[in-house]
Amino acid sequence: MLSDSLPVVGTEAQFAAVRRDEGRLRPGVLALCRRLGRRDVEVTRFPDGSLPVYAVGDRYVLKLYPPIDQERWKTEDRVLRTIDGRLPVPTPRVEESGEFGDWRYVLMTRLRGEPLTEVWPRTSERDRDRLAEQLGTALAALHEIRVPALGPPDWRRFLADQRDDCVERQRARGLDPRWVAQIPGFLDSVALPPSSPVLLHTEVMREHLLVVPGPDGGWSLSGLYDFEPAMMGDREYEFVSVGLFVSRGDARFLRRLLTAYGYGDRLDAALQRRLLAYTLLHRYSDLSWYLEELPDPPVPTLDALAARWWSLDTS
Repeated sequence: MLSDSLPVVGTEAQFAAVRRDEGRLRPGVLALCRRLGRRDVEVTRFPDGSLPVYAVGDRYVLKLYPPIDQERWKTEDRVLRTIDGRLPVPTPRVEESGEFGDWRYVLMTRLRGEPLTEVWPRTSERDRDRLAEQLGTALAALHEIRVPALGPPDWRRFLADQRDDCVERQRARGLDPRWVAQIPGFLDSVALPPSSPVLLHTEVMREHLLVVPGPDGGWSLSGLYDFEPAMMGDREYEFVSVGLFVSRGDARFLRRLLTAYGYGDRLDAALQRRLLAYTLLHRYSDLSWYLEELPDPPVPTLDALAARWWSLDTS
């Protein structure tokens, strides 16, 4: 008989196996929904995501966190409660949050709209201008909010640790040795000035943005979600994922976004190089994968890569 509790998992490998096996998860999910008073609604799992996430009817979303990911639960719960109603773009509102066996959960409101990944090929230049400006404004507002007790406790120490492991981490992920050899010299040449840490989403990508048709028939931003990897850090760390997974080399989009954010006349090659440095130091960095997904630079150097992926030249 299948249990109406969520499976016991103690390692990443066990969780990976459970995550793929909906038969082991679903009875517990339905039991949790009953406990939350959502007994007679359709419960449907979303196909993507690193954690199990379910649509509960058309009004709510249920997100589950195994015991090994309790810090991510704390982060998402705390951040969503703190930013609720404070951004110019909707974010999920926490309805209930707590424990279910060894797992944690957040029941949140479901945002309206279609994923930007699906809509992007149908967007016009005017749509993209609007979306860039809306996202830039939203990120500026996000970065003004403070979330107590959100890590890392020492941003400079975090960067130093990331730098110490950077070469080995990229090599372990299959990066071509010709690129690996450039990393130490590139990082040595890029100054990352000290700054006051701000609240970062850290994974702003088309997959985490929703859009709806606007009054003029175009598209408008209607949601930003997935705050479990949020952290405090330098604001430019945020534009790593923006460049890799939203603008993807679209110079017009990135320039409009950064201008709406408030960069003004600071859009230059030094900024591009800092963003690539933060890419190499990012906790989820995988340069080998990015090289497969994004436009090729004109020459195989990190400076050329910075200029291509965070292109600002709209001439």
